[in-house]
Amino acid sequence: MAHYAFIDDTNTVVEVIPGRDEWEVVDGITDWEAYYTTKRDGLRALRTSYNTIAGRHITGGVPYRGNYAGIGFKYDETLDVFIPFQPFESWFLNEETYSWDPPVAYPADGAIYTWDEETTSWIEVVDDETV
Repeated sequence: MAHYAFIDDTNTVVEVIPGRDEWEVVDGITDWEAYYTTKRDGLRALRTSYNTIAGRHITGGVPYRGNYAGIGFKYDETLDVFIPFQPFESWFLNEETYSWDPPVAYPADGAIYTWDEETTSWIEVVDDETV
């Protein structure tokens, strides 16, 4: 089953629905993006893949449009991908994974950290408090 994201005039996803697979022909309809676009006044429908996350297809298939669209995601017309929320101002878009990366890598020492935007650094969490 395919899914379709409805985007507004700012390329923001406002709704995601299940729909017809692109290979299905029903009553002569073959372009399901065009068909679903007619169902929401002023919105455009674009197919999105439930199995695509961070530029990868989770079952090994071909990734489609970067990420499965979510409400509030932005559609980047140039890259033809859905981009999730930017979690912090300092984080940058990774154009291979279509997700946001911090300017400093997450520490690989096994501890739990939270991001501190003010210092643009990771702060260790100890007993539900930061160090």
